[in-house]
Amino acid sequence: MRLKSFTAPTMTEAMELVRQELGDEAIIVSTQRAAGTKGVRITAALESVDADMAIAEMLEEVTESGSGTTDIIRKALSDHGVPQRLADRLINAARMAPLNDPTLACAAALEAGFTFAHLPEYGAPRAFMLIGPNGSGKSIAVAKLAARSVLKQRQVGVITCDNIRAGAVEQLAAFTSILEIDLVRARGPESLAASVAAANGAFDLVLVDSPGLNPFKQSDMDYLQALVEAADVEPILVMAAGGDAVEAAEIGEAFAGIGATRLFASRLDTTRRLGAVLSAAEAGQLAFCDVSASPHVASGIASISAISLARLMMPQPAETQPVDETFWTEAPTP
Repeated sequence: MRLKSFTAPTMTEAMELVRQELGDEAIIVSTQRAAGTKGVRITAALESVDADMAIAEMLEEVTESGSGTTDIIRKALSDHGVPQRLADRLINAARMAPLNDPTLACAAALEAGFTFAHLPEYGAPRAFMLIGPNGSGKSIAVAKLAARSVLKQRQVGVITCDNIRAGAVEQLAAFTSILEIDLVRARGPESLAASVAAANGAFDLVLVDSPGLNPFKQSDMDYLQALVEAADVEPILVMAAGGDAVEAAEIGEAFAGIGATRLFASRLDTTRRLGAVLSAAEAGQLAFCDVSASPHVASGIASISAISLARLMMPQPAETQPVDETFWTEAPTP
């Protein structure tokens, strides 16, 4: 796998450099905030990955007839609780796209307003640490990502430093044992650094489960920052879909402050409004990577793109059922 790094002031500009150099098929294997600046550094590679877009079939509704494209998009954004300022920006972007199909126009607007960089399934040069508030679904996300790569015959290492929540280690251990992965336990920054150093090179992919911490409590964020810096991991924000959009924006900004550059949206199966995750991604300048829409470890996880996100947000036409147009002119012969 040939790796190349790109640095730019923003995630969007860095992603554009990747597309220009490697094309749309490039796989983002690592992202990080550039040291000492507010820029972003992306490491990318060309690699064939089977994209699971089954998630795009969720949340289907019947499209309203007789409305203009932007009117349909505006209503959908309102229904999802997207803040007005962000909704207006997306509507303006949709107007710039010469597309009459509301879903495609919405996808064009999302492509213009957000970045998409899914997590690699086959390997990465740095360990990924899944971070986020308590109850966001980090442990199950670690298990899902591990299972996805194991099913592709990759060697996966899993480390947990969640020694705060009761039963957290036991919960993750139950999943890793099924996958025949030895769960490594780390206590504190120094222990985590040693565990990650030992795992690097021994596995194709290394995943770290972190404790759920309060983004509005400085001591919690300082501890998380120490973990990230000590182990040189890439932090991935895991956020449950749904919730208040304003608060989600504050959470996204807080976790971006300690180095998160991508957003993993969990629990799409238990929500019908995605305004919060859009707000979090915008506020933290986070790239959408993957989504989870099932409590089952072996299913319900997929990379997200502008078109699949648009399909989740926009009302979809109901499938037409075949109609039996046979007319009997006389009673059938018994």
